Amino acid sequence: MVDRITPATGPRERQMAAEFGLADDPVPVTCEPFRQWVLEDTFPSGRPDFEKVGVTLTPHVHSYEKMKIRILNGGHATIAYPGSLMDIDYVHEAMANPLIRGFLDKVERDEIIPYIPPIPGTDLDDYYRLIVERFSNPEVADTERRLCLDGSNRQPKFIVPSIRDALQAGGSVEGLALVSALWCRYCHGQTDSRTEIAPNDPDWTALVARSKAARHRPEAWLEMTSVYGDIGQNAVFATAFRRHLGRLWAGGTQQTLQEFVAQ
Repeated sequence: MVDRITPATGPRERQMAAEFGLADDPVPVTCEPFRQWVLEDTFPSGRPDFEKVGVTLTPHVHSYEKMKIRILNGGHATIAYPGSLMDIDYVHEAMANPLIRGFLDKVERDEIIPYIPPIPGTDLDDYYRLIVERFSNPEVADTERRLCLDGSNRQPKFIVPSIRDALQAGGSVEGLALVSALWCRYCHGQTDSRTEIAPNDPDWTALVARSKAARHRPEAWLEMTSVYGDIGQNAVFATAFRRHLGRLWAGGTQQTLQEFVAQ
């Protein structure tokens, strides 16, 4: 498992590369200072001393992968759509918004982190605090649009497993249902200010059609079994999704977040 936030390359990144004497590189790659590399320690014929360069060796790499996918990638999915619907361009700007930050904190604390298996030597709350710092770094200049990309592929990996685990444990899925409702609302193709959203998913045309249908029949969204499997038919989740989607259309993203965070 590897983890390092790498924003999309644009004019800003090319300018940064030029300032470091790399003006001839048309596609420079920039990244945050943080890095994590976890390897499963099952080398049959020995291995280099990877620990010397900061690699974590473990017999349980899948535990680290689950932690990263659900807390970090799930966190990205949580802040992506409300930020975009509120016309926020950058991730660090979304993190500076108290409603989005409060929403992220509540979803992570109540509906994601409780269902992550413990990892020896890792405090999940400390791990989340580090993620907050990483998301808040203005120098990375990661974009909300990048986080929103390919939701039809990312939601089943980053959000739906947490919904499933919470439902199985009898826990709340109110926040995760709101994450799904925000994605649905985003796929309608306009922000709250009616700014057009450029296609941002390989299945964009189909998603827009479903989002428009879901405005009047929310089940149309949850019937995407490729995303939700059978949990779209779960009464607890479907009821929460329906309620949140209705609030997003009635009052907008900001008001919906205010109501949720205040609960």
